[in-house]
Amino acid sequence: MLARFIVRAIFAALGLWAASKIVPGVRVDDTGTLIVAAVLLGLVNAFVRPVVVLLTLPITIVTLGLFLLVVNAAMIGLVAMMLGGFRVDGLVPGVLAAIVTGVVSWIGNMVAREPERG
Repeated sequence: MLARFIVRAIFAALGLWAASKIVPGVRVDDTGTLIVAAVLLGLVNAFVRPVVVLLTLPITIVTLGLFLLVVNAAMIGLVAMMLGGFRVDGLVPGVLAAIVTGVVSWIGNMVAREPERG
């Protein structure tokens, strides 16, 4: 379980790093900040995101799930507010960072997935 969390945190860090290189308006000062941001993003996604998703469920249903991009951008923005060396300059960079981080994290989840027993 801990190993899986570590692998997911590594891929979240890679996603945030990729977003900082690809998306204008997303900046990370150093590697240490990147690692802390990845761990904080994991914690925020575990504890805050479920509440926000529940509260925004009606608009998420109306938008056929697209509003979840805004929720994910808000989670990245929340982490950026907590860390001085990690900055996101608005909603559009936040949404683009959420997309990049989400794709890289999805790849990480595929790698960290437990093998099926059958």
